[in-house]
Amino acid sequence: MLAVLLTSSPLPARSGPHGWQTRVNRDAQLIGEFLKAVDAYVQIHHKVDAALPEAASSAPPEQVEAHRRALERAISNARGRARPGDIFKQSVRAYFRRQIARTVAGPDGAQLKAAIMEDNPGRIKLRVNAPYPDTVPLSTMPPQILAALPKLPKELEFRFLGDRLILLDIHAQLVVDYMDDAVPR
Repeated sequence: MLAVLLTSSPLPARSGPHGWQTRVNRDAQLIGEFLKAVDAYVQIHHKVDAALPEAASSAPPEQVEAHRRALERAISNARGRARPGDIFKQSVRAYFRRQIARTVAGPDGAQLKAAIMEDNPGRIKLRVNAPYPDTVPLSTMPPQILAALPKLPKELEFRFLGDRLILLDIHAQLVVDYMDDAVPR
């Protein structure tokens, strides 16, 4: 009876120990895929950062900025073949769009969309593995949106630029990846 229930599920099945069929939560699988790619990026970030001379927290702003730019260049070089979709893979983009759409479809949806666009600089030209433009302000992220998305390590943040969701390395100010059409119209 249990085997019939597990194999008749619309969710994909995987063979578990002893040949049993186990159900796989597709969203959990997508989150795991995304976080695995995020973790691979963070490992590069840490490796590169450890190779750079440390900037003291009490260092003058010029030294802190020089360290940030050195980190940005070193990560960019280490990820020389980075392309859009390396982290926001197609299947993962669909998950993110669903989560954001569900959140803005709720009772506070109009207010959330307004908050997303309030200090949003709009759509600008971006490149993966390139610095976030110095002249473009960072938009704030509504907590409801952040709660609907996977939790990121301290090195990374989600941000909106127009209807794009970007993954930003906050220490290097580097665009790690982005996805278009993240905010439903």
